Amino acid sequence: MLLKTVPEHTVESPSQPQFELIDSHAHLDAAEYDGDRDATLERARTAAVSTILTVGIGATLGEIRGAIALAEQHDWIFAAAGFHPHDAAAAGQAELAALAELMRNPRVLAWGEIGLDYHYDDPPRDVQARVFSAQLELARAAKLPVIIHCRDAWQDCLEILERDWRSSGLGGILHCFSGTQAEAQRGIEMGFLISFAGNVTFPKSQELRDVARALPLPAMLIETDSPYLAPPPHRGRRNEPAFVAEVARTLATVRDLPVSEVAAATAANFRRLFGFIGDSSGPAQGAARRESSQL
Repeated sequence: MLLKTVPEHTVESPSQPQFELIDSHAHLDAAEYDGDRDATLERARTAAVSTILTVGIGATLGEIRGAIALAEQHDWIFAAAGFHPHDAAAAGQAELAALAELMRNPRVLAWGEIGLDYHYDDPPRDVQARVFSAQLELARAAKLPVIIHCRDAWQDCLEILERDWRSSGLGGILHCFSGTQAEAQRGIEMGFLISFAGNVTFPKSQELRDVARALPLPAMLIETDSPYLAPPPHRGRRNEPAFVAEVARTLATVRDLPVSEVAAATAANFRRLFGFIGDSSGPAQGAARRESSQL
């Protein structure tokens, strides 16, 4: 199903879709949705979105906890949580220990988003690297895949992952991917899936579309990173999970595939990473991970 250009915050479906979409990264607890969160979720359902991974970030556990609370209210929404590199200065030992307890919640599928962001160099790079490595260690102990945020820091980020994470065998997601094909391949070799967001649809993102064309489809995911990075024809507006269909459509175009094939493959990839048994039964390995980690 393809989205129409419709009035703001409205998505229409002319017929029942014959496939599903999974939004592998959104921030549904963001204040931008406070006025119409339920309607946003209904639009996602109408647009064939069957599952959303909502990601909790912030400088406090209270902020981070919002995504988990939302996942507890909806059986088709799951959560991830972590200290984003922008918030690394707030992540002391006590905060990290408290986060580790929070992550035992069965609605949590992954630790993140975590990583490095050198765009502003705030906080300093050494602080970001320390908190990144500390969270990788905690994620390994929790047996959780990781969701990686990397901006203008690919060499350092991949080196840390190769040193501190690769041997875990848990893999994860390189979220909102913006690197090169070679960098994506290094991630794939460590068990990561490469997730494309709204930026792959932007007119000036041909190099990123070239990467999307070259990668193996079993290594790819789609996401919105809502409320950020709204794709055309919704640019300049708040993004939302229903618009993940535009990401799927762009990938289908560059790979010369039906949208249904991209949707099915990326949904299957998501389930494989997180151990889902079936369409609605939930992540089998999530419960098993927690049970074994509590022995």
